[in-house]
Amino acid sequence: MAIESKTPSIKSEKFKVEQTTVDNYVEEDRASSIVNEFGHGDGSFMTAYFNIVCVVAGTGTLGLPKAFADGGWLGILILILAYAMAVYSGVILIRCLYYKPGQRLHDYKAIGTAAFGWPGYLVASFLHILNLFGCPALYLVLASGNMVYLLEGTAGELNHKIWAVIWGVFLLIPSLIMKTLKEVTGIAAIGALCTMMAVFVVLIQGPMTRNASSEPVYHDSVIWEGFPVALSTIAFSFGGNNTYPHVEHALKKPHQWKYAVMAGLSTCTALYFLTAVPGYWSFGTATVSPIYNSLPEGAGKMLSVIVMTIHVILAIPIYTTSFSLEFEKFSNCSEEKYGKFGAWVGRAIIRSITMGILVVLACFIPYFDDFMGLIGSLANCGLVFLLPVICYLKLTGVRNKPWYELAFSALTVFLGIIGCVFGTIDSIKALIADFTS
Repeated sequence: MAIESKTPSIKSEKFKVEQTTVDNYVEEDRASSIVNEFGHGDGSFMTAYFNIVCVVAGTGTLGLPKAFADGGWLGILILILAYAMAVYSGVILIRCLYYKPGQRLHDYKAIGTAAFGWPGYLVASFLHILNLFGCPALYLVLASGNMVYLLEGTAGELNHKIWAVIWGVFLLIPSLIMKTLKEVTGIAAIGALCTMMAVFVVLIQGPMTRNASSEPVYHDSVIWEGFPVALSTIAFSFGGNNTYPHVEHALKKPHQWKYAVMAGLSTCTALYFLTAVPGYWSFGTATVSPIYNSLPEGAGKMLSVIVMTIHVILAIPIYTTSFSLEFEKFSNCSEEKYGKFGAWVGRAIIRSITMGILVVLACFIPYFDDFMGLIGSLANCGLVFLLPVICYLKLTGVRNKPWYELAFSALTVFLGIIGCVFGTIDSIKALIADFTS
């Protein structure tokens, strides 16, 4: 009896290799030839890199010296741990999108739903919306306050609420023009360069100010009671990973994501150290947030205020576009359904309402430092340290992980809980004190 040959065809073998590569999210050069099954954009590695740097390295750079003042030099260890955890979280978050062979989840909320059903959807949605609205609202607070400072005593002097409205109208224009995150890449690159300029101003002028002063500067090794607030601020400095699914989706070669997130967060962390350590060393326990308010009046402080205002203004469209893309998908606001002009009108309505809500938040919560602590503790600790790890283990299993990965995951979740619970309590107390005073 003849035995039928089972030699696979070249075509079937090619499909098998490609499908396995996508399912296991293998980061190899050969993966660049994978057939695009999930509608990825044509963005480059630098597209993802600059988007990550611009979203992540903004107000975190401004608040970290104050975080060191809250927690002492222990902040160095916390910052290193947070960096490692943020990279790990960013990688496994995208792996969660591809946990089921042949499919890709759309966003952060879909990951929560796949892992824990409706409870996961509700928790992920709450933290996601809090972050997407809280961070750009905080940026509007900072930009508005900076404009008040820059134009104080001039004919253009206005209060922070009017400036919040002006910036909101100004930022609505690119939100209406730019459809996806790919079009935001140019302004993201400018924002990243602005952050670097502010870092070098603090790096140079901070130590110069200390050396020129005869006043003593005090430091602490560890301040345990300030640990949760310091952790919350550091968590805020690594926030933005809820935009990662959209940034990764814009990549032409998805296998580059792992390297893009590592490069982007490494750049951010280097900037953080260049700001936090010299800033805390220069001003000690008297350090304030944002850090440029600790600098003496002069060209250095003026330059820092200007470039960081530019940065946060350019970062806001990344957040608003990320939220709008999700809501447009939820409401099926597509060109296939409404036509090109109809879809644009739908996007315009959604993005105008989004910007209006941001302006209202910025007008009525003008306390930058404590507002940042609340967003960092409540939203970012959950989004960066808790949900990605818990969902990843639920979706992909626990027993198939090495012991050291499980140990690192447990440490990440533990610190996330500490920052989320105790940091939120401290931040709410501080905001209550702000409003009552």
